[in-house]
Amino acid sequence: MFLHALATAVPPTTFTQSQCWDIVEKSAVRTRLHKRSRLILHSILRGDYGIATRHFAAPDIEKIFDRTSDELNAIFRTEGPALAARALAAALAQANLRADQLDALLICTCTGYLCPGLTSYVAQQLGLRTDTFLQDLVGLGCGAAIPTLRAASHVLAAHPGATVACIAVEICSAVFYLDDDPGVIISACLFGDGAAATIWRAIPGPTGLRAFDFQTLHRPEDRDKLRFEHHDGKLRNLLDRAVPQLAAAAVSELWSARCPRPVSHVVAHPGGRDVLEALALVIAPHTLEASARVLRDHGNMSSPSVLFALEETLRTATPSAATGDFWLVSFGAGFSAHACRLGV
Repeated sequence: MFLHALATAVPPTTFTQSQCWDIVEKSAVRTRLHKRSRLILHSILRGDYGIATRHFAAPDIEKIFDRTSDELNAIFRTEGPALAARALAAALAQANLRADQLDALLICTCTGYLCPGLTSYVAQQLGLRTDTFLQDLVGLGCGAAIPTLRAASHVLAAHPGATVACIAVEICSAVFYLDDDPGVIISACLFGDGAAATIWRAIPGPTGLRAFDFQTLHRPEDRDKLRFEHHDGKLRNLLDRAVPQLAAAAVSELWSARCPRPVSHVVAHPGGRDVLEALALVIAPHTLEASARVLRDHGNMSSPSVLFALEETLRTATPSAATGDFWLVSFGAGFSAHACRLGV
């Protein structure tokens, strides 16, 4: 399938990591944390951990740790569709398409649950046809963007004349949670909000770039190392210290099993500074500069992050038969990892 547009969106409100520390310091949640936990927060938010700024859609972010589960879900229900629709509207404009020309819309997310899902809300907001195929993918975590593209490729295989849109959107600020668990603390220091939309057809677009050679790997024995759990009615992120090594091992397996076509750039989900450092050893001599820039400017946005990194890479490079393909890789809950190629 061929790429016809790629657009991203973030909430307008930006916070530096130092400002995030100021919010925590003034929050009542600070008094509920042990001294060690406060020191960890201070060290990460005031130190150099690869993140300069993050974007949050949740209003009154200083109150986020005292929100009820109902309030957090209401934030997701309001902000999730709005951010997803912004990204898709920009992608449609790039492709010179109207919303009613879309034949399928696929959306992945893991930071909230709605029934009907986000596709219903975005379809209404942008005016998709009532016979547009809608599919929501929930529970795939940070790695979800690439499996969503794979699902879109199957739609196009069945309906070669279709125009398909995919959106990865996360309102991570709607699942912020703090207690004394180190993984929970680190999660609160890493994640931000964002959305990325792509449009695909079975015929070449302006760039002629196509996605192909999809790969996947899942290791359920490591499921508890990275997943959400429900605690007091809220989503609480479990993040084990072994995640950078798990990511590197999974990516290494996919990298070794890739097809023999040359690769010019590796485009990876920027899970965090330590994750990128672990991945760099696997994919050397390729670098992860675009992923590092996305992490610096936005933090870890979960599923949209790899597409932000793709957009960043495309600013200065293009896959070609002479130089090689882009190899996209994402990973997350499961523990799972996914890859595909973007080339001509």
